[in-house]
Amino acid sequence: QVQLVESGGGLVQAGESLRLSCAASGDVFRINAMAWYRQAPGKQRDLVAGIPSGGTLYYADSVKGRFTISIDNTKNTVYLQMNNLKPEDTAIYYCNLLITPTNLIPGDYWGQGTQVTVSS
Repeated sequence: QVQLVESGGGLVQAGESLRLSCAASGDVFRINAMAWYRQAPGKQRDLVAGIPSGGTLYYADSVKGRFTISIDNTKNTVYLQMNNLKPEDTAIYYCNLLITPTNLIPGDYWGQGTQVTVSS
C-alpha cells in the first residue's frame, strides 16, 4: 500500500510564496514520475508542473519562472515551490506520482489535495 499526504497550502497575499509538499509512504521502492495539478472552482484539473519518467521537465506557461517542482528521494517527498503568487493561482492543488512498489508493478497515485488561496 502507498499513501500520499499533501501539506503546505494556505491563504496568502499576492506576491507571497508557499511550498507544497507531497509525502509518499508505505511500500515505495521508487518514484518514477511526478506532477502537480490544480483545479479552480468550476474549471477542469490542469497540469501545472511535472517530471515524467525519462522525459522533460514541464511547466505550464502561466507558472514558468515562478513555480519549481523538486523531489527529495531520501524522504520520498515531492515539492512545489510557488513564488510571486497571483490571485489566479487560487485552486486546489493535487500531486500525482507514478510509484514502483517492491513488487515492481508501477501504480498511479493522487494526493488528497490542498487548498491555495491568493488574495489581491
